[in-house]
Amino acid sequence: QLHLVESGGGLVQPGGSLRLSCAAPGYGLDYHGLGWFRQAAGKEREGVSCITSGGTTVYVDSVKGRFTISRDNAKDTVYLQMNALKPEDTGVYYCAAGIGGCDGAVSAPEYNHWGKGTLVTVSS
Repeated sequence: QLHLVESGGGLVQPGGSLRLSCAAPGYGLDYHGLGWFRQAAGKEREGVSCITSGGTTVYVDSVKGRFTISRDNAKDTVYLQMNALKPEDTGVYYCAAGIGGCDGAVSAPEYNHWGKGTLVTVSS
């Protein structure tokens, strides 16, 4: 059973940085596309970024140049480095995994395994 566990969320001031991690201990993610999604209060979940099993990355326009997704297959972990954070980046961030996921877009139906989320709050 694949369990994804996010960590690294917290409160940060605008312009600050956070690094999110998502681990699947003991479960090989080598063949999975991995994605990050977020959901702000009262809004629908939206895709943020994803990375293919081969390392190709996709970002939504609102985070391009500020966020960086990466993966470490040896540690069964995916990361999301978030810089220059804005209040509109506030939300619960979820990681997701799916075979073949990240096929050109950050699309939730491509993923069948989800973490429980970690809260990111950007506020002064």
